[in-house]
Amino acid sequence: MFETLTERMGTTLRRLRGRGRLSDANMRDALREVRMALIEADVALEVVGTFTERVREKVLGQEVLRSLTPDQEVVRAVRDELCSLMGNENAELALNVPPPAVILVAGLQGSGKTTTVAKLSRWLRQEHRRKVLVASCDVYRPAAIEQLRVLAGEAGVEFFPSRSGEDPVDIATRARAEAKRRHQDVLLLDTAGRMHVDSGMMDEVRRIHAVAEPVETLFVVDSMTGQDAASVARAFDRSLPLSGVVLTKTDGDARGGAALSIRQVTGKPIKFLGVGEKLDALQAFHPDRMASRILGMGDVLGLIEEAERKIDREKAKKFADKFAKGKRFDLEDFGEQIRQMRNMGGISSLLDKLPGTGQLPEHAKSRINDTEFVKFEAMINSMTVQERRFPALIKGSRKRRIAAGSGTRIQDVNRLLKQFAQMQKMMKRVRRKGGIGRMAQGLTGHALPGFPGRG
Repeated sequence: MFETLTERMGTTLRRLRGRGRLSDANMRDALREVRMALIEADVALEVVGTFTERVREKVLGQEVLRSLTPDQEVVRAVRDELCSLMGNENAELALNVPPPAVILVAGLQGSGKTTTVAKLSRWLRQEHRRKVLVASCDVYRPAAIEQLRVLAGEAGVEFFPSRSGEDPVDIATRARAEAKRRHQDVLLLDTAGRMHVDSGMMDEVRRIHAVAEPVETLFVVDSMTGQDAASVARAFDRSLPLSGVVLTKTDGDARGGAALSIRQVTGKPIKFLGVGEKLDALQAFHPDRMASRILGMGDVLGLIEEAERKIDREKAKKFADKFAKGKRFDLEDFGEQIRQMRNMGGISSLLDKLPGTGQLPEHAKSRINDTEFVKFEAMINSMTVQERRFPALIKGSRKRRIAAGSGTRIQDVNRLLKQFAQMQKMMKRVRRKGGIGRMAQGLTGHALPGFPGRG
């Protein structure tokens, strides 16, 4: 998310480098570029105007601090305003209430409500160790109830059964009573959506809200609808007391206009981002971290948290122990590192959280994708255990067999072996001299900003 905005912001701020003072002329040009970047990101026009005016007031005519350059002064002002625009800090769920804490989820059809309910239930179970019951009040969409039942099983939470034709208000009432009887910590209610906001839909969800008495009423909206997402959220908020917003499909949204508009337009905080289709693809929204990512500063805290959640610690420890003992790095190790990286969202997702990678040239960014690593993993899986441990064995006939078994070409196998040989050399250097920069350079083929390259 925000790829286009990050690129435009980076270009604009770099133009201010080397100037000793922020003047009317250079700030006017810079703010014009910032304004155009926000408009291209599909940010609501009322938000664009307010944002640029606040930045202008903060920096125009100020003497640059002794340790700062003008672009850093502007970056600071832009980052502060981005944080303010999106809410400054993470808005946590209000769960410190007598159980069960009821969370009502509403939104339009197709926004991803049911999947979000399942993701949120999994997040509550794993991150907060809460006992969760989920129930569907959507008696109109075919298979909605069955979909939630299946997803609840995958998420490892309890499911409250309901049937098409039942009164949604009655379902909510019984589900709340059942959650209390079972001593559940949280009850998540999935409600029906429509193709657009209508009076019948709003009346029904208001009645459900009245009997469920939720501590949180979350509005789920597709981020790819841009500033329209903020408009729909505002329409819902007029009829329903929303406590927060969940933006879905942000992994497919390069603009990010919804994230930058919703808080300002509705006054409601974004609480979560849906970042993929899998049940673990839900992230708590941190405005300060998002602001840093927009300005190419990365999100190191987010990267650390992602690693803590998704890296297999036992496998990582075995690899570290093997590495410490001086044993040879082989293709089995290489394959495992690729799997761990893909579990964390792939190389593009990792680099997005590293400081400075937004400043990489476009041709370098285009080379950093997961396609090659997917091929590498397929080829490694097509090898025998002996071949993985002793890559020197892989010659002509073995290369043909590996290529045929993985749906690749012999040239791809040669490229894997060449990349692996470079990785082996790099691992030897890291063991001998240390330095994460050399490891990053070996993985991506070039030095990353913020890390030392080959000396």
